[in-house]
Amino acid sequence: MSKLTSTRQGRPTTADRAESTPRPARWASTRRGAGLALTLGALGVVYGDIGTSPLYAMQTVFALDGGIVRPTAADVYGVVSLVFWSITLIVSIKYVVFILRADNDGEGGVMALAALARDVLHSAKGRRLTAVMTLGVLGAALFYGDSVITPAISVLSAVEGLEVTSSGLEVVVLPAAAVILTVLFAGQRWGTGRVGAVFGPIMVIWFGCLGLTGAVEVLRHPRILAGLSPSYAVLFIVDRPFIAFVAAGAVVLAITGAEALYADMGHFGRAPIRRAWFAVVFPALTLNYLAQAALILRAPDSRSNPFFLLLPVWARLPMVLLATAATVIASQAVISGAFSVSREAMRLGFLPHLRIRQTSRREYGQIYVPGVNWGLFVAVLVVVFAFGSSTRLATAYGVAVTGTFLITTTLFLVVARARWRWPKWRVALIGVVFGSIELTYFVANLTKVAHGGWLTLLLGAIVFTAMVTWQRGRQLVTARRVELEGPLPEFIDQLHEANVVRVPGTAVFPHPNKDTTPLALRANVAHNHVLHERVVIISGRTANVPHIPWDERLVIDDLGDPHDGIIHIAATFGFQDPTDFPEVLRRAAGHPLAEGLDPERPSWFVSKITLRRTARKGLATWRKRLFIALAHNASSQAEFLHLPEELTVILSTEVPV
Repeated sequence: MSKLTSTRQGRPTTADRAESTPRPARWASTRRGAGLALTLGALGVVYGDIGTSPLYAMQTVFALDGGIVRPTAADVYGVVSLVFWSITLIVSIKYVVFILRADNDGEGGVMALAALARDVLHSAKGRRLTAVMTLGVLGAALFYGDSVITPAISVLSAVEGLEVTSSGLEVVVLPAAAVILTVLFAGQRWGTGRVGAVFGPIMVIWFGCLGLTGAVEVLRHPRILAGLSPSYAVLFIVDRPFIAFVAAGAVVLAITGAEALYADMGHFGRAPIRRAWFAVVFPALTLNYLAQAALILRAPDSRSNPFFLLLPVWARLPMVLLATAATVIASQAVISGAFSVSREAMRLGFLPHLRIRQTSRREYGQIYVPGVNWGLFVAVLVVVFAFGSSTRLATAYGVAVTGTFLITTTLFLVVARARWRWPKWRVALIGVVFGSIELTYFVANLTKVAHGGWLTLLLGAIVFTAMVTWQRGRQLVTARRVELEGPLPEFIDQLHEANVVRVPGTAVFPHPNKDTTPLALRANVAHNHVLHERVVIISGRTANVPHIPWDERLVIDDLGDPHDGIIHIAATFGFQDPTDFPEVLRRAAGHPLAEGLDPERPSWFVSKITLRRTARKGLATWRKRLFIALAHNASSQAEFLHLPEELTVILSTEVPV
């Protein structure tokens, strides 16, 4: 028999409940953040996006406005210096050194950061908390926009390399891109761990090729190393401020993927991501960007596609194939990040509970969200066929990325000041350095809104509206549901006073807590005028550890009367443990407080909320329609809890909105 905890006879106090709850510290996390396998996986998932930016970043800069950035020494050195220092400051220092420190139970991403900022501002005024969460939701909405654009532009830019080898292959670009994207999204169900294990070795080869081809060209023209000096970026900005401002809108393409890096932290951990960046990714990117700059100086016509023209003719077709594989992997970074952001949004109440499948036995962050996956897939295909080329898509890129950068910096400074007690001067210094750079990039990209940047803003606006509508609607419905439920202690007292007829059997009611009455329990008593001999209310929660032993998983409470046959079971699951409520019932059956409980043939009563649109205030009519539509896409509670269909009764209660 499992060792179970029960509360003392009589109404338990807050202290009693706290003492009887298993402490997460007793469950040691099995994360192996420093493992070679996780580092390889991080290369295969986290750095695909930023790792494929050399395919189009320099090309886009020199294609701006018909060649406003010229292939002269001043412009080329200025651009490559801007690229290098953007990567150094924004990615290496801001994200890899600072932002990765701000994890929320091991999770990263703008929503996790917003939740962390909210927690440290718990004593602040309501407006500050609202502002923090609004920034988080806006950042998440922009990230979803990025998650649509990145797979489209990455795969298109690689497949377009076929045009370099043969102009007659232009007609196969769009169909090939569609097939590749279909395979990518279909493979998500295997999980980021397995995907990373496959993609990791490919990305090692990819970064090796980036570094090797870059090193060869740099060795031929070592003068280009002078581009690493920040003085060239400063001179470029001072001598040609307008041109530098326009160029900044495309230079930002070299750092897209930084936010995905942070969002994917829960999949692999902080240490593997840092190790992969400084040991492999950063050196390879630096060498390749320097080499492309050297090539443009040596052969100005190569600016039409400096990445592929950097290679000898015989190596171009194999590189197209490798680049195609790498861009598929680039898409993986934002897709995995979208899964993580979605789960954080669900936790915080900004998205309905979607079906989530855990894909790793050790890593809590490795998940698959089918609804998000296929929603992104449809949106990506629409964008691919609507824009048709990576050049046209490049105009849509950047607004979402730079907006998310600014939001992340703001939230990070809140956490640094309130949680880590950074002095004001340090917060101000970090804010000025990173904020000024990111604000410049954001404003520069706003100039592209009319030429395609509207797409990410539109996507972000749609997602933002859906998230805030769900959050507001959930608050209204929860408040009205709590009113209908009423306090559980009072309901039990009423049952005792009314001498309700008791019938043989066990009735089980899944319910989020033991403070209010399950609506299904109220409905059963009101309509059938009977109560089962044994009544069990089960609540569940998930901890950030893979498994929790059964002897530490359950807490049983007699709710103040050990003789009335009504008990509450609080079950805590590890993230790899199935939320199997029937098994919870079987495990609890031998406990003294559960005497007489039938674990094999109980009746399961599930409360289902049916939403009815009314003229009540709180939401506009169109937002009520949206909220109800989102609620219809929530996962089935009975399926999620593994309830047997033949023993489950779903009692619906209408709640007006």
